[in-house]
Amino acid sequence: MPFSADLKNWCRLAAAGLLLAACAAPQKIASGEGVTLFLNAEIITVDEALPQAEAVAVRDGRILAVGSREEVSRAAGAGARLRDLGGAVLVPGFIDTHGHFAMMAQTAGMANVQPPPAGPVRSIPELQAQLEVWSRAHPDAPWIMGWGYDDSLLAEQRHPTREDLDAVSTDKPILLMHTSAHLAACNSLCLEAIGITASTPDPDGGIIRRQSDGRTPNGVLEETALYLAYAHLPQPAESQRLAGIKAVQELYASYGLTTAQEGAAQGQNITDLQKVAARGDFYLDVVAYQLFQNGGVIPEEFAVSRTYDGRFRIAGIKLLLDGSLQGRTGWLTQPYATQAPGQPEEYSGYRIHSDQSVSSLFEQAYARGIQIIAHANGDRAIDQYLDMMAPVMAAHPGEDQRPVVIHAQAARQDQLEEMAAAGILPSFFAAHPFYWGDWHRDAILGPERAAFISPLAAAKALGIPYTVHNDPPVVPPDVIRLLWVSVNRETRSGEVLGEGQRASPMDALRAVTLNAARQYFEEADKGSITPGKKADFVILSDNPLTIDPADMQSIRILETIKEGETIYTAARQEN
Repeated sequence: MPFSADLKNWCRLAAAGLLLAACAAPQKIASGEGVTLFLNAEIITVDEALPQAEAVAVRDGRILAVGSREEVSRAAGAGARLRDLGGAVLVPGFIDTHGHFAMMAQTAGMANVQPPPAGPVRSIPELQAQLEVWSRAHPDAPWIMGWGYDDSLLAEQRHPTREDLDAVSTDKPILLMHTSAHLAACNSLCLEAIGITASTPDPDGGIIRRQSDGRTPNGVLEETALYLAYAHLPQPAESQRLAGIKAVQELYASYGLTTAQEGAAQGQNITDLQKVAARGDFYLDVVAYQLFQNGGVIPEEFAVSRTYDGRFRIAGIKLLLDGSLQGRTGWLTQPYATQAPGQPEEYSGYRIHSDQSVSSLFEQAYARGIQIIAHANGDRAIDQYLDMMAPVMAAHPGEDQRPVVIHAQAARQDQLEEMAAAGILPSFFAAHPFYWGDWHRDAILGPERAAFISPLAAAKALGIPYTVHNDPPVVPPDVIRLLWVSVNRETRSGEVLGEGQRASPMDALRAVTLNAARQYFEEADKGSITPGKKADFVILSDNPLTIDPADMQSIRILETIKEGETIYTAARQEN
């Protein structure tokens, strides 16, 4: 069967990677059975070879063709199902580059004591009232649990103490998790239940905050001191845990996410996620990293995979090298701009792991091809990461294991240069300028250091394929807000924090699509609208590349599509 001139041209495009087609068997092209043709849309491919297109064809969950309407229609064949998008915008599915998918399910059952826009609490009396409402609604709960209080945004500018929480209940233990998940507040019964007294020493890598006598616990626990509580907390039944995980998918899909991460998985989390996967209940791809809290040895049976089983895979290991900047537990080289009560002027946070522990885990993981991600907010923690990683990478030259620095909030210019040279990927907690920018500037880092948090422009200038994240449940998994913050860097007060570190709209979009896929070793399958890749899409109300950057928050998620199947529609939600 001779090729027409048009078909020859079409196949040349296919050879160039711009269309996927059965050019060697053109007689098969005529049938459009099982093909969906997306038309009448602004299509942002995030593929530099073909940055814009008029149409996309999908078959069997994969992208069949991308290009002009004529070319793609021919590839789709007669009888293809038409999807007229009515002028909406089609972009690749969003990828969560760091978050806590399973923890989201856990926190959903707790009292919401977050500040706006995530919750209703602006003061300690409002926090107390919220706990009382939750307690009345859950009379059989053995503990009162709350998620997301934020001392930086409470009117009192302090943590709730045991006395504040005793005013809510002296009959049940109360445990409140700080919004960073690096601190917690207990009432007296909680402290009693977990065995913390005036004689309990601070654990390595953590602090039990004390009252003015220097001995009596005031109820606030930092970092590894939280581990003392975890063993005593009541656990939901398995059916509740698994139902919660499935429900969180709906929330993620509503924000345009097609791949999610559990970035600090523990044994029970992994077991639960595997059970959901085995039942075929995942429609998102879920990637987990197992948390190693106390260093030690990676068990021989610990296995990772770059392929999904029931849309779930274990991708690597996670370490915590420091804490939260906004909670003043992040590890800095220079002191905090202002100090928490009881801390000396020179206080600059603290480490979680010893150098020996970090080095040992890095060496074990690299030798077994296990990807390493490590939480490092402060620049001293990033120094530890880079210092311990350098000899390990040198011992394995040429190996592409893509180690990731999670958050990298206070990364310095010299550290970015070292990351660029070594091929280490920073995943920036780029939502911070909005949520805590004013606090960073005024209380945590001071104006100069605060202006350089999440230095997206500096990373771009060095050619680093950085990613950005929300770190849910620390903040909601709202990708549109994340893009808006990355591009505008506007704080809650409306000021701009570090104008010179703004990302372009395209760079911000790439950070949650193609760069994000690369972080997961999945760039051949995801991250751009490219023939052969999975048909993971988000349909948007407006074009993030052309809308006024100040208005990016107004963009709505109209539909989320995973491998060609709709998993969320705004219309369905409204009905």
